[in-house]
Amino acid sequence: MQQALQVRHSVAAVILATMLTIGGLLGFALTSWGGHPVFGALHEVPMFIARPSGAGGNAISAGTTSFAPVLKPVLQAVVNISSSKVVKTQGGEGFGPFFNDPFFRQFFGNQAPGAQAPQEQKEQSLGSGVIVSPNGYILTNNHVIDGATDIKVFLPDKREFKGKVVGTDPKTDIAVVKIDASELPTITFGDSSKIAVGDLAFAIGDPFGIGETATMGIVSATGRNGLDIEDYEDFIQTDAAINPGNSGGALVNANGDLIGINTAIISRGGGNQGIGFAIPINMARHVMDEILKNGKVVRGYLGVMIQEVTPNLAKAFNVPANKGALIGDVTAGGPAAKAGLQKGDVIEALNGQAVSSINDLRLQIASMAPGTVAHLKVLSSGKEHEVDVTLGELPEKENQAGPASPGEMSLMRGVQVDTLTPGVARQLGVGPETKGVVVTDVAQDSPAADAGLQRGDVIEQINRQNVANVSDYNRLVTEAGKQPLVLLVNRGGNTSFLVVQPD
Repeated sequence: MQQALQVRHSVAAVILATMLTIGGLLGFALTSWGGHPVFGALHEVPMFIARPSGAGGNAISAGTTSFAPVLKPVLQAVVNISSSKVVKTQGGEGFGPFFNDPFFRQFFGNQAPGAQAPQEQKEQSLGSGVIVSPNGYILTNNHVIDGATDIKVFLPDKREFKGKVVGTDPKTDIAVVKIDASELPTITFGDSSKIAVGDLAFAIGDPFGIGETATMGIVSATGRNGLDIEDYEDFIQTDAAINPGNSGGALVNANGDLIGINTAIISRGGGNQGIGFAIPINMARHVMDEILKNGKVVRGYLGVMIQEVTPNLAKAFNVPANKGALIGDVTAGGPAAKAGLQKGDVIEALNGQAVSSINDLRLQIASMAPGTVAHLKVLSSGKEHEVDVTLGELPEKENQAGPASPGEMSLMRGVQVDTLTPGVARQLGVGPETKGVVVTDVAQDSPAADAGLQRGDVIEQINRQNVANVSDYNRLVTEAGKQPLVLLVNRGGNTSFLVVQPD
């Protein structure tokens, strides 16, 4: 059976058919466009309208036969956004996907034999947006306007305006666009923290560019994350019909209050199948406020790599399962390191609130301003204590791992390792001071593969003891016998714990 296709909802007129064809061939795929440069916040102070959720005068009453009184004002505040950008296309189209393969380019360079020189072509995409202030501020998705050289905003009353990007946040897929207009109809902000599964939900946007459309469903789930759509995920899931072109449109409740910005779906064919996702308006509004204040989103930074406390890790560290966040790595010189946090510590609470998951902790830290003091309850070596950490500012950082060298067979079935050398460390993107063994091969049917160990990982510790070379590795594996192995693994410069169960 063909697997699910995960789709963004802005439709690129030039490339949509091709992308859907590729999606059908590949099964599960995600189409999106990356970040857009921040042009800086305007000095004009926007006027936003807000009221408590449930205070609307047009709320749906029991036994109603029409939702028109609620949706009519909302429809006036949802716009169509058309964006375009110029992209360069390489020659060699006749070679198909092979021309994009680095191995192919080793022989032919950046131009395939007999191919024409790179050419420019214009790509256009359609999406939606929500007017959130009378003086022309519009919330939409970053992927709707990403890289755009020209943005046009079409109002429901047929007026057309040129849009200017105020700022974007690719990490949440939120963007703010400004048009030169006043006394515009607006939408009222709701409170997404108060919504519950089963609440009525209406999705409004411009699917496939056919015009303003409203669809109805319910809130199917809240707090959806781990979908790898954005860096920061806390999605509202709905079965209200969402289709390409709905990106950036409004998800509203029974009062007509804005509770989310539609952004993605899961689908086998690229159209609605009842699994749509919206960014909660509380998150979107926080991002918008940061963009208007700073021209970008400034996030708090703890300086740790965290992971879920799985049952296996809970046994290994003698802590409650599925609660808190286990610290797998601490950034040298970062806020957590300065406060004394260490690998293996478990963060149980932040500012008096229990940490239910690593996503919960990440979202809370990211929403705090740099310089804020975070009050943590930490479990370290079986003892609870309080730690105050002054947050830094989240840096932009990417790590890449390279190939590993061949090695010898270890005592852990299906795993080959070799002593880490400075040259291999550089290739793998780990620090020159790192000691350990590099995994050169992992059998897919092995317990290590089941635990998540990968080729290129560096094993720094086994059962909380340091590993400097293959001899240390073999000795510690042998000493463990048939007991589970707790590995501290460095992957691309970041460490985390894995538990390998014996056969």
